[in-house]
Amino acid sequence: MSIQLWRVEDLLRSLTVKRLRTQVSKVELLRVRRGVYADRRCEEDDDELRALLLCLPDGAALARQSAARRHGFGVLREDQVHVVLPATVPRPRLPGLVVHHSVLPVRPVLVRGLPCVPAARCAVDLARSVRRLDALPVLDAALRSGAVTRDELVAELPRQRKLRGIRQARDLVALADGRAECRQESQLRLVLIDGRLPAPEPQLWVHDSYGIRRYRLDLGYRERRVGVEYDGLSHLDRERLRRDRDRVNWLDANGWRMRYFTDQDLYRRPHHIVATVRAALS
Repeated sequence: MSIQLWRVEDLLRSLTVKRLRTQVSKVELLRVRRGVYADRRCEEDDDELRALLLCLPDGAALARQSAARRHGFGVLREDQVHVVLPATVPRPRLPGLVVHHSVLPVRPVLVRGLPCVPAARCAVDLARSVRRLDALPVLDAALRSGAVTRDELVAELPRQRKLRGIRQARDLVALADGRAECRQESQLRLVLIDGRLPAPEPQLWVHDSYGIRRYRLDLGYRERRVGVEYDGLSHLDRERLRRDRDRVNWLDANGWRMRYFTDQDLYRRPHHIVATVRAALS
């Protein structure tokens, strides 16, 4: 059963101040935020957000990382709640809240009962406002989630054409690929593309001589038989180690040159990734 939330001004239309205080003292009503009451404790994040939105001016909607998470492509950390308000509305000051004023009309959609900016707008907002290495994973994840199509992303770009960072968003929408399965895989692909290497194919299947699928690579160049993978997991598990060795041996025996990279390579020495893959391709 969904939690019931009320603004204090709505309660005072049917209750006296004395009666309201009595219900709070008897725990018939709980104060969850200043000016917001509930019939029971908020046990889920969505309930906390609904209570927060009741403290904000009408028309407020979840945006950026907060909306992306509800739409199903929340690959960036959500340390604070991001909301969007029309530019003419005063900026509320609440702990843990980031307000983005928008010169564009705000037309929220309901996701799990919460008002959010539409998925395409959310994805392009993030693609133009976060660093390039984080922006492509957002677009890849948005396509993979099914919350938005490529055509919808392309259609959103002209609407934001005068906003800061739109050139970056336009470049990355052209590169977005819903086959990517994790943030680091998207980032690794972008490092290779920005290093002026051919764009690798995400989630490339390798077949045996009978045409049967054997292994799937994070990224690969089929014609050159070069595979590129992000190694972010511990290989201390003996069964995992055995499977990995079988996989590496089979790929090597069938002419595939595999190159593996870690978070140290991705975030501290991307030039090493580019040089290593360039050498393998040549």
